[in-house]
Amino acid sequence: MSEANIPVVIFCGGEGTRMRSGTLTKKELVEIGGRPMIWHVMRIFSSYSFNNFVLPLGYEAQQIKQYFLNYEAMSRDFTVRVGLRENEIAYHGEESHPEWEVSLVDTGLRTNKASRVARVADYLTGDRFFLTYGDGLCDINIHQLLAFHLKHGRLATLTAVQPTHYQYGTVEANESGLVSSFEQYPALPYWINGGFMLFEKDALSYMRNGQEVPLETGAMQKMIADGQVMMYRHSGFWRSMDTIKDAIDLERIWQDGAPWKVW
Repeated sequence: MSEANIPVVIFCGGEGTRMRSGTLTKKELVEIGGRPMIWHVMRIFSSYSFNNFVLPLGYEAQQIKQYFLNYEAMSRDFTVRVGLRENEIAYHGEESHPEWEVSLVDTGLRTNKASRVARVADYLTGDRFFLTYGDGLCDINIHQLLAFHLKHGRLATLTAVQPTHYQYGTVEANESGLVSSFEQYPALPYWINGGFMLFEKDALSYMRNGQEVPLETGAMQKMIADGQVMMYRHSGFWRSMDTIKDAIDLERIWQDGAPWKVW
C-alpha cells in the first residue's frame, strides 16, 4: 500500500459536554469560516494527500451522517430535475479538494476511545493509521510527522504541543509588589497531547478488550510502559475547540488568515 493511502481516523463520537450549553450542533460540525470543524481537520490531512477517512460515530451520529450524505448538495452548485421516478442531480464545477473516501462507522453511544478504534479495525487497511480528534487544528507538516514515525520504528507517535494561556496574563513582582514583568497569554511550560497521532496496526492489540478501553489513560499508558510511544514536538500553531468562546476565537483567527489553512 502506498503511504498516501494511510487511513485517517477522526474521533467524533463524544458528547462534547462543554459545548452543549451553547449549541445543539455537534461540536465537530460547529462552523468555522462557513465549514464544519471536522472539514478543516480533513482538509489538513488532504493537503498532504491523505484522503481516506474513518469516522467512529457515537453520540448524535445522525448529525455527522446527514452532513456527509448532503455534502455535495450543500457545498456545490447543482441543477435538479424533479417529477421523474428518481430525481436527477447534476453538480457544477469542481470540488475544492481531492476525492475523499469517508467511512462512517457506528461504534456505540458511550464507548471509550480506544475501543472505538478497535471497532473500526476492518477499515484500517495497510500497516499503520493516523488518529486525531475532530476538534483540534494545527499547522503541522504531516509528511514530517510520518517520516519521524517511520524512523523510530515504535508502535505510536503522538504530536506534542505547548499550549498558550489564552485567558490570562502572568505577572511577576517582588515582595513589595513592584512588577518586574507582565506577559499576556504566555506559553505554558509543559507539553500536551495535541492529537495528530500515528499508530502501527499492531497497536490495536492494546485496544481490543470490549467497550471499556480508554485511549489516553488505558491503551496509551500500556504502550508507554512497554516503551512503544514517541513524542513529535510541534512548535507551530495549535488550538482546540472545547467551548463556544473557542469557536468564536477560531472564527476570528480564520478571518485574520488561519495558520492551519495549509491547502
